[in-house]
Amino acid sequence: MASALNHVQLESALKQQGPGSLYLVVGEEDLLRDSALAAIKRATLGSEGDEFNYELFYGDEANGADIRNSVSAVPVFSERRLVVVKAVEKLTARESEVLLDCVNNPVESTTLVFVSPKLDGRLKFSQALTRSAIVVDCSSLRDAQVPSWIAREAAGLGLRLEETAAHVLQEACGASLYGVRRELEKLASYVPPDRSVTAEDVHLLRGMDPGASVFDLTLAIAEGRRGRVLSILARNLEAGEAPLRILGSLAWQYRRLWKVKELLANGAREGEVARSLRMDPWKVRSFLDRFSEPHLRSALQLFFETDGKLKGGSGSRPRMVLERVLLRLCEDAAGKQGTVPEPPRPAPSKRVPARVVSNVRTIKSRNWTGH
Repeated sequence: MASALNHVQLESALKQQGPGSLYLVVGEEDLLRDSALAAIKRATLGSEGDEFNYELFYGDEANGADIRNSVSAVPVFSERRLVVVKAVEKLTARESEVLLDCVNNPVESTTLVFVSPKLDGRLKFSQALTRSAIVVDCSSLRDAQVPSWIAREAAGLGLRLEETAAHVLQEACGASLYGVRRELEKLASYVPPDRSVTAEDVHLLRGMDPGASVFDLTLAIAEGRRGRVLSILARNLEAGEAPLRILGSLAWQYRRLWKVKELLANGAREGEVARSLRMDPWKVRSFLDRFSEPHLRSALQLFFETDGKLKGGSGSRPRMVLERVLLRLCEDAAGKQGTVPEPPRPAPSKRVPARVVSNVRTIKSRNWTGH
């Protein structure tokens, strides 16, 4: 691999060294891929763009010879051309073979960018591309990386976020960086530049009930408050939230609960866990004790199964599917009341099976109510 950059390092490299001849922008996060491509385009063609020297192809439609000819073309009244191939993983083996020479011997006057959520590393073309290109890693951010990303995005829009406002944004949008970006853009138009953004500003612009966050939904489930659970669901569906987004946010919250319970079991301090959950330290134990290990394990499996039903066009209405899931979770949680479960042990037999955790991670949490 010639070089590997994350989305932050790319901007710095482009400013210091200018654009290179060959890039692979790869990773599951749509916004990071789009941002990386936009940065490369600005560095190559200027902020105004240069359509004479820009060409875009898609892997499921492109002809390898056409891409190769575009790469070899001479720039028009410019130092460089930019050729972008999106969905490169969909190139047929035959078409990708045609492009091997472009990858192994990049054209100096052309910046060639291949973009893909994921490549098959077993293929000859993928191996050559990964070896020769400047790789830009656009993998989904870990929970711990999101606050700093939010801070950078806010600063770029001239916003000063209070800590609680940043927490609400992260809770509201889950893993959807595009969701966070949209909320920040709305805040930039609404909040005067002479003051900081508060949690109340975020709640107001999202038009959401501050007491109906994914955190509150999870707490209502743990307490077995079926009416409260169904009320939160109904309110968000009526506000236009997609069922898959609601499911994704709930799955994201449960994964986080599993992680912090393991942190406590492995000796982490309650203050550290409290910061992760945005709770008072003295409330952490009583809150987490509501979520037994069997409940968390069965919930994660249930989320994965429900994701398949919603995406597969289940005969039941999506609202009914979600209602059944939430009532099932309430029932499971209520069955554990009256006992104080032990924190999960790190023994392999006690963990959620790796297949289930991996599958649940694929459930995208999208633009949902905040805490």
